[in-house]
Amino acid sequence: MVSVRYKDQDGGESVIDAPEGTNLMEAAVRNGVATIEGECGGALACATCHVYIPDAWRAVTGEPSEDEQEMLAFGIGVDTRSRLSCQIKVTAAMEGITILTPRSQR
Repeated sequence: MVSVRYKDQDGGESVIDAPEGTNLMEAAVRNGVATIEGECGGALACATCHVYIPDAWRAVTGEPSEDEQEMLAFGIGVDTRSRLSCQIKVTAAMEGITILTPRSQR
């Protein structure tokens, strides 16, 4: 299990244990993280799992694919840190990562 912290823009936090190999959206939804909806179930068909990845973690999580970038265009508050959490697989290297959720996802 990998410890993952989801932090919202109002300072609320959820710390969960995510199994390696699952994605960050699945882990959040299964553990009741209210700011991650994942309406499409991880099919890369919505942006309700939009998150911000802090710069210090970008090398670990990787960069978005072209398809992911196209879907992010439908998100609110998208910037250079933006990713869809359904597209990020949990790895042991993510131990202690903090994921930020957009204000639009309260």
